Amino acid sequence: MLLWVAVLLSAPCVENRALLTLQAWPHPVFEGDALTLRCQGRKHAVLSHVRFYKDGSYLPSSEDNPSLTLGTATAASSGQYSCTAQVTYILYAGTQTSETIMVQVQALFPPPVLSAIPFSRPRVGSPLTLRCQTQLHPWRPASRLLFSFYKGGQALTDWDPLPELDIPDVQAEHSGCYRCKAALRAGPVQKDSPLLEIRVWGPAPVSRPVLTLRPPHTILTVGDMVELRCEAERGTPPILYTFYLDGKILGNRSAPLGGATSFLFPVMSQQDAGNYSCQAENSISKESSKPETLCLDGPRVLSAPPSSNRLAPWLSAVLLGVAVTTAALLRYFRPWRKNASRAPPSSLLSKGPQQIVPSHLLGPLPAQNPPPAPGEEQDALYVNVRCQNEKDEGIIYSEVCVVKNKNRAWPSESTSEAEVQSMSTIYQNPLSTL
Repeated sequence: MLLWVAVLLSAPCVENRALLTLQAWPHPVFEGDALTLRCQGRKHAVLSHVRFYKDGSYLPSSEDNPSLTLGTATAASSGQYSCTAQVTYILYAGTQTSETIMVQVQALFPPPVLSAIPFSRPRVGSPLTLRCQTQLHPWRPASRLLFSFYKGGQALTDWDPLPELDIPDVQAEHSGCYRCKAALRAGPVQKDSPLLEIRVWGPAPVSRPVLTLRPPHTILTVGDMVELRCEAERGTPPILYTFYLDGKILGNRSAPLGGATSFLFPVMSQQDAGNYSCQAENSISKESSKPETLCLDGPRVLSAPPSSNRLAPWLSAVLLGVAVTTAALLRYFRPWRKNASRAPPSSLLSKGPQQIVPSHLLGPLPAQNPPPAPGEEQDALYVNVRCQNEKDEGIIYSEVCVVKNKNRAWPSESTSEAEVQSMSTIYQNPLSTL
């Protein structure tokens, strides 16, 4: 009887005492550790309907299990945790809430820092060492780290315990952005370093240039303007560009500051068709582009204005043809009379060099005048071609005359004007006949 009274008197005190506690394991918690929460009651207390909370939010779990494994701890695992449970203890039964505990996940090592030794702007040919530096937490000295180096998105090394990368002979192509990674050998923790830009000083070789034809279509016609554009994306300036057609040099252009340059030319003839290419060259190297083919469509030759030097060999033949044609036309369309109304001036008959063409060399002419009477000789027809000289300004003229058939020689200054039956002068520009 006295025992039951003691129990009843002690019940309110049990309700006010803490019957539920929460523990986090391990302690302290580091990155990569498996974090576990355990909700515990007093000795001989029975727990049911156990729930866990982080920062006041419920964590899904089995209510019959007083423990909850949160998996690998990360920085996001830090926070305030608590638990609730239905507690049965002696004559007490009710819901209890544990005190809130703070879980702070410790960094096993800080993010690494990538450095260049001796410095990040080496000269061509000098040695360079990239060092990935970080440090383990003093409470976990036995952990082991692995390192890897990257340029852009490409891995330069596999995972290795050595935190350095040696480049004994730096070249221009080593310029770029680098980073490194540090990872826990026995865990999933990985951390990246900030980017480090390496700039190699000194002349860099040119890359293979790209040749572009403008207009972009490769079938052109005579008269079109063509632009050959050559560009090497990399290379220390100045860069000299040379343009080729079927292996023969067309010309060259210089780019003092690098970049692209162009070569312009008009399509003149079929000889402009073929395989075009360009070459980029600096003080270190030279590279050639892939050839581009240009084809022609339409007129195959572009006409050029005549030259006086080209006319000279044909001038005599042209003048003779003009004279013969003129004489034939006059003989055909104009009847000759024996009694000429005028005689040719003697000054015209003796001026300048002369080419005498007898009428019997002109071939048969249409008979518009009646044939001569028996025993009467045909009057002689002569053509005098005046050649071009510097003061005549390119004018060619011919003189055609009919002479009374007393003497078959060309009338001279002594020939009387009565003997010359008819005289005509025809002017002709030799350029118009070409």
